[in-house]
Amino acid sequence: MLSTPAAGGRFRVGGALPWRLRPRSCLASPPGSSGGGGEPEKARPLLVERYRDGVTKRYMSVGNSKMEIRLEKHESSVNAVENEHADSLIPQAVRDFVLPAGFPESVTVDYLEYMLLQFPTNVTGWICHVLVTSSLLKAVGVGSFTGTSAAASAAAIRWVSKDGIGAFGRLLIGGRFGTLFDDDPKKWRMYADFIGSAGSIFELITPLYPGYFLPLASLGNLAKAVARGFKDPSFRVIQNHFAESGNLGEVAAKEEVWEVGSQLIGLSIGVLIMDTSGVKSSYLTLTLTWLSVRLLHLWLRYQSLSVLKFRTINLKRGRILVRSHVAQHTVPGYIVCNEEENILTWERFLHPQISFGVPMERMLGGEESSEMVNRLLKLYKNEKYVLFVEQFGSREPKFLVAFKESATSISVLRSLWQAHWLQKNLQNQDDVFSWLEDSILALELGFTDFLEQMERASWDRNQIIVKVPKEPVLVSEYLNQDV
Repeated sequence: MLSTPAAGGRFRVGGALPWRLRPRSCLASPPGSSGGGGEPEKARPLLVERYRDGVTKRYMSVGNSKMEIRLEKHESSVNAVENEHADSLIPQAVRDFVLPAGFPESVTVDYLEYMLLQFPTNVTGWICHVLVTSSLLKAVGVGSFTGTSAAASAAAIRWVSKDGIGAFGRLLIGGRFGTLFDDDPKKWRMYADFIGSAGSIFELITPLYPGYFLPLASLGNLAKAVARGFKDPSFRVIQNHFAESGNLGEVAAKEEVWEVGSQLIGLSIGVLIMDTSGVKSSYLTLTLTWLSVRLLHLWLRYQSLSVLKFRTINLKRGRILVRSHVAQHTVPGYIVCNEEENILTWERFLHPQISFGVPMERMLGGEESSEMVNRLLKLYKNEKYVLFVEQFGSREPKFLVAFKESATSISVLRSLWQAHWLQKNLQNQDDVFSWLEDSILALELGFTDFLEQMERASWDRNQIIVKVPKEPVLVSEYLNQDV
C-alpha cells in the first residue's frame, strides 16, 4: 500500500512546515534539553505514520517514558507506490481526477485508448448540439436564416451556457467522488433524486422571476447535472448486479425499453394534466400538482431501491452482520440483511460510532508518555490495525481505528467486530487496556466463527467491498519490533 522509506537522505527534517501538518511535541521539553549532568538517552522510533502527500510522522521515545512527534517531508510530492505507475506526462492531480483509482491495474488494457478516442468524439457531438439548438430556435421564430440571425445565435449561446454550467456539475462529481458508488449505490441513487428535485424547484420558480431566467435555469440545470452525476454511476452498479449471467449489455438494453415506455406514458399523462383548465390558469395549482407528483416519485424510488438484494458486503451491511453475530451469535442471509439496511443513513450517524483512518496522535489524546504507544503496538501486534477508545467511560464511546500497511477489507471487518463487542460489553469497565485485551481475546475466538457463518449464509468473502482508508497508514518499519 505505502512503502517504507529507505535509509539515508530521502527525508527533510526540521523547522515548521508551511502546510497542513505542523511539528508538535507531546513534551514540554525536547530530548536532551532537560537539566542534569548525564548524557541524554538517544531517541528511539516507536511508530511511523505515512500520508499520501509524502509527509511522515515519527513518534519517538526520548527517555523517561516521554515522547515527541517529528514531521518529515519526502522529496517527492507523491507516494512512492503511486510513482511506480505514474505517467510523467500527466500530473498526479489530473490522474486522480480523470482516471479510476488503482489505474492501470484496476481496468482493462484498452481502457485509456478507448477514453482518449471517446473524448474528441463527445466534443464533436456537443459542437453539433450547439449548431442544432440555434436552428431549432430559428424554426420557432427566434431570428431567421433570411433576416438577422443575431437573436437566434444569442439565444442559442445563452441556452448552451446553461447546459455548460450543468455539465460542470457532472464533471465535479465524476472527478472527485468516483469511488463512492461501488460501495453504496442505493444511497447515492436515492440522493440523486433529492438533488434533482431541488433543481426542478429552481426551474419551477422561473415564471415568478422572469428577469432572472438564466441564473435560475442554470442553477436548476447544475443541480440536475449533479444529480445525474450521482445517478448514472450508481445505476450502472445496479445494472451490473442484475447481470447474473454476465449479460450486462442485454440487461441495459431491456432497461432502456422499460425507461422509454415509462417516458412515453409519463409524457402523455403530463400533457393531459397541462391541458386541464386549473393547471393552465393557476400557477399555484401547477406548483401543488408538481409537488404531489414529485413526492409520489420519491416514495416510489425509495420502494424500488428497497427491494434490491445485494450480495456484496459494504460498511452498512458489514455492521448489520457483525452486530447480529456479536449479539446473537448468528449471521443473517443477504435477503434479511438488505431488508434491514437503511438506505438513507450516513455512516457517521450509525452506532457504535467508529472513525476509520485516524492519526495515532488523536488516539493518544495529548498523552505525554510513550508507554501508551508501546502498549497499543504490543496489544495489536497480530492485527493489521490499531483500535482505541475516545471518551472512555461514557455511555457512547467513540472508537478510533488506524490501519497498517498490509490492511485489507477483512481487517476493516475485524475492527468492526471488535468495536461492536466493546459496545456490547461496556459495563463495569474501569481500565481501558484490560477492556481492549478482553475484546482482542473475544475477537480471536469469535471472528473465525463469524466467517464460517457468513459462508453458511451464502455470503461470498470475495465480495467484501469495504475500503481501507488511504491515509494515514502505519508503516511496518517498527511495528514488529520488540516493544
